[in-house]
Amino acid sequence: MGVKMSGRYLGRKRCETTHEQSGSKIETDAPKDNMGEGSRFSPTDLVGAALGTCIITTMAIVAERDGMSFEGATYEVTKEMVTEPTRRIGTLRVKITLPKSIPESYRSKLDHVARACPVHKSLHPDVQMPIEIVYV
Repeated sequence: MGVKMSGRYLGRKRCETTHEQSGSKIETDAPKDNMGEGSRFSPTDLVGAALGTCIITTMAIVAERDGMSFEGATYEVTKEMVTEPTRRIGTLRVKITLPKSIPESYRSKLDHVARACPVHKSLHPDVQMPIEIVYV
């Protein structure tokens, strides 16, 4: 069964998207450097957000299944656009911060899980996605 989303154009380069199952809504705006106001997530910002949330959610599923506490885990994603040959996402730099209480012997498994999340696997290979994982 697929997940249905629907949307509408609000004017001024803004859109509203509704997640049918939950009724949750997201508004987007074109970025300032592409004729928008930059007052909301841009569509390409949502790609970065999707990558960050997918990585940390997938890691949490595995860690919690294995009895590891994942509380306090955070992520940051920095999106960098390129313009040649066409405007697109060039790099999504991901930094994951995890609790240092996670045993060193388990960390390589989490590193593998981070790089195997569905969004990471779905993005074009031309998009650079360096992932840094730090333990504090």
